[in-house]
Amino acid sequence: MAPVVTWAQPVLLLLIAAVLGVTAWITHRQLQVGGERIESYQAVNRLVLARACTLVGALLAGGYLGYAVSWLGYDASTSAGDRLVRSAVAAVAGIVIVIASRLLEHACRVRKSDDE
Repeated sequence: MAPVVTWAQPVLLLLIAAVLGVTAWITHRQLQVGGERIESYQAVNRLVLARACTLVGALLAGGYLGYAVSWLGYDASTSAGDRLVRSAVAAVAGIVIVIASRLLEHACRVRKSDDE
């Protein structure tokens, strides 16, 4: 029996992408725009989170995309069509996680000072 993809999976992945995006925006505002400093362990934690989420998001996107492709050719009005659509949305959400993670990783970069 094939696994069922419900709407909970893509919604949860999009929620994770939103949290990563907000974290990236806050980090960018603190470090790049405001010139504030954060504790080194906070910067390392955010960088490790970004790296891990990049890998996991890519794996999820590939897995869900492969699952969606496996349902191509079936009747769209059956449960196969639902699995195809939900898996495709989850794959897009995985790609959004990768993008948000890369933005967070970029926000963690240390800005060069003007005297250098």
